[in-house]
Amino acid sequence: MKIVLITGASSGIGHATAVRLAAEGHHVVLGARRKDRLDALAAEILAAGGRADVHGLDVTDRADVAAFADAAVRDHGRIDVFVANAGVMPLSRLDSLHVEEWDRMLDVNVRGLLNGIAATLPHFERQGGGHFVTIASTGAYEVVPTAAVYCATKYAARAITEGLRLESDPSLRVTTISPGVVESELADTITEPGAKEAMVAYRAHAMPPDAIAGAISYAIGQPDGVDVNELVVRPTAQR
Repeated sequence: MKIVLITGASSGIGHATAVRLAAEGHHVVLGARRKDRLDALAAEILAAGGRADVHGLDVTDRADVAAFADAAVRDHGRIDVFVANAGVMPLSRLDSLHVEEWDRMLDVNVRGLLNGIAATLPHFERQGGGHFVTIASTGAYEVVPTAAVYCATKYAARAITEGLRLESDPSLRVTTISPGVVESELADTITEPGAKEAMVAYRAHAMPPDAIAGAISYAIGQPDGVDVNELVVRPTAQR
């Protein structure tokens, strides 16, 4: 059994990952802003015989993320896996000047990731190991119209996570998982009409979030000495 912390656990990939890993016998520690959803998810997991804790969490608040990690160590003695999943995607053209949405993506997708690293590294170093998993995107490999800032945050997430791998002792395993189009609420935050319309066609072929939960399960389930560094998972129809 591993102690697995998951940010952005209230919906989409985070929710699916919590359900899958709990069913596989791990103890999941759930973090997100929407605590009512986390409570419902934890009740679902507990009813199925799994183990789950719930913490209200804002990944943009460094102290909040540190408290999230510290509470897991206090309650369970260790952190085995941290899944940095929280993300936002309010796409828009740059000339629309949705600067507040740009800031939000930078805060959640980049600073939130850095906050997770800052919160967990001291524990991993003290323990002599652990596993850090970043959920990036196929947007970490390409840029498309309306997604310049979003893709920039995902390029950054991929670069930061690779830097973490290179700088860390081999006892810390580091994985970047880059999903393609996944059924989720991400597109619901798009306010620009053109970007919202384009996203309808783009998301016509989407994977269930459990496809990414399966990738996470695969990565963290490898034996000691095996480090799955990068996985790209797309719907077969996505090019």
